Amino acid sequence: MELRQLQYFAAVAEEGGFSRAAERLGIVQSAVSQQVRRLERELGVSLFDRSTRHVRLSGAGERLLPEAHAVLAAARRTRDVAAALASGTEGLLRLGTVQGPGDRTYRLLDALRRTAPQLRVRLRRLPLTERLAAVRSGELDAALVRAARKARGVELLPVWSDPLYVALPAEHAAAAAGDGREAASGERREAVSGDGREATSGLAVGPTPGAAAASAPPLRLEQLAHLPLRLAPREHNPPFHDLVSGALRAATGAEPLLGPPFTTLQETLTGIAEQSVDSPSWTVFYEVTGLPTVPHVTVRRLAAPALTTSLATPPGPPGPPLRQLLQALRETATPTPRDAAGSDRANGESPPPP
Repeated sequence: MELRQLQYFAAVAEEGGFSRAAERLGIVQSAVSQQVRRLERELGVSLFDRSTRHVRLSGAGERLLPEAHAVLAAARRTRDVAAALASGTEGLLRLGTVQGPGDRTYRLLDALRRTAPQLRVRLRRLPLTERLAAVRSGELDAALVRAARKARGVELLPVWSDPLYVALPAEHAAAAAGDGREAASGERREAVSGDGREATSGLAVGPTPGAAAASAPPLRLEQLAHLPLRLAPREHNPPFHDLVSGALRAATGAEPLLGPPFTTLQETLTGIAEQSVDSPSWTVFYEVTGLPTVPHVTVRRLAAPALTTSLATPPGPPGPPLRQLLQALRETATPTPRDAAGSDRANGESPPPP
């Protein structure tokens, strides 16, 4: 049985004759008659009562016509779904995410819903190495990653950048000007750990430094190079470690002066505050849900480097769902006013360990 046979059968029934059915189908009448006869032989029933004056559905034809319509409708739906899958407007996109989601991730998903409302998106949170491995194996269609400049077996497409922030003793000379201590807000903020662990809340006590940190002149690495840096071991997050240490080498021509290792953001900032006089040090992180506030610690924006988020994809031409994601990324590439002001929350995974 062929779909065209069912199509011809339905056309003859609806038009009330073979000649009108052939005209509607745009083929010769003999082809319609031949295919209907073949269908009747295959089914073992007569579908029409034929005479020189009329063609009418037989009892069997009346019973089978709704079934033929159902099959033809299912075939049309199948073609429509296949076309949607081929265009990427329907199907499944498996995306590895960074911690959040924040404003940028929300905007990206919203753009996808507008351009491909039938495309389902399955988000997965995985550690960086597992995220990249899942893209290589085909378990994920793509993944967002931070600070990575290259990765084996995947292509990296930079999609956005976020500023880095430094935390240093409030008494330090670099923190003296515009350090945010004049801010009056006592807003409670959430601080995200710098080693990929759970977020910690309630660290904020006193003024909120977000607006002041964004508006104050950014610090340069040269101003901080003489202080020990609280940086987590490289194995915790190689891309971020390499970004920071490489920028320090380029700025100072020397190896970074390392202090106590970074553990969590809360513990690290508390350590900076407690040892601000006897053993001053600093750390670097990026904003996720608001800049933290700790007494005796100043948060300032870092002039350079910025933290780039990239989309990791398999090598080669993108598949249909991935094409829709790339289109949505292009639509959301224009910064919002909050982005331009430097006050947007950094989206995605918790700050890689400094």
